[in-house]
Amino acid sequence: MVGGARSGARISGGLALLAVAVLALLEVQDGGPALAQEPVPAPGREIVVQIASIMSQERAAMTAVSADRLRELGGAEAPAVSLAPKPVSKPTKNQILALAREDEQAARLVSDAQLRALTLEDRLAVLSFTTEQIDRLPEARGGEEWKCLAMALYFEARGETVAGQVAVAEVILNRVEKSRFPDSVCAVIKQGAQRRNACQFSFMCDGRKEVITEPRAFSRVAKIARIMLDGQPRVLTGGATYYHHTGVRPNWAQRFQRTARIGSHVFYRRPI
Repeated sequence: MVGGARSGARISGGLALLAVAVLALLEVQDGGPALAQEPVPAPGREIVVQIASIMSQERAAMTAVSADRLRELGGAEAPAVSLAPKPVSKPTKNQILALAREDEQAARLVSDAQLRALTLEDRLAVLSFTTEQIDRLPEARGGEEWKCLAMALYFEARGETVAGQVAVAEVILNRVEKSRFPDSVCAVIKQGAQRRNACQFSFMCDGRKEVITEPRAFSRVAKIARIMLDGQPRVLTGGATYYHHTGVRPNWAQRFQRTARIGSHVFYRRPI
């Protein structure tokens, strides 16, 4: 038993020395003061180096673990995530206008593609009625919008063919749908009429009273106005919002895109 105690004492002393050596080696690596002043015995030097290497690797691995992972490993609760929707800021006026311009440009591109697929004969074929057929239709009726459109067609295009009258109606209805113009037929036709040389349709500011002197012609354009307001496809003018008589050359025509010439009118729209 005495021998066994001595042997245990030697083992215990060896482990203590080994522990001191390891601590000393680690402290030296960390730049701290050496705790062991005695040299490590040669037989245990290899084991010390191995243990120090393993501990150094574990320390490096622990350092590389993120803080979130450490909290997870330590049993800490994950931060609560709010599922409440974020408040949506109200769009500004400029943002709304920008979106409207983009929508308008997209609509023009679609219109261009559709029109390129149609020949002029195809477009005119959409007008499945002739002057004689229109004359045989019952008299048209309608509200204020219909009356305004019929008056505009009478004073602007009563001498035109059916296609020419439909084309003028297209311009007026195209304007109603554009954000830069008023949003009703009557307002579009009367735009600028209160100011000198600012009217959009010449009959509104030519200084003459609007009197119907050709009842038959008015009956015809009134029927066309009814047909257009009821949803006749607008395919003749390529989305035009401007036109002028062939006898004049306004300055604005140089800045716009020409889309068609029908009868005595040339039609335009703003370039994309």
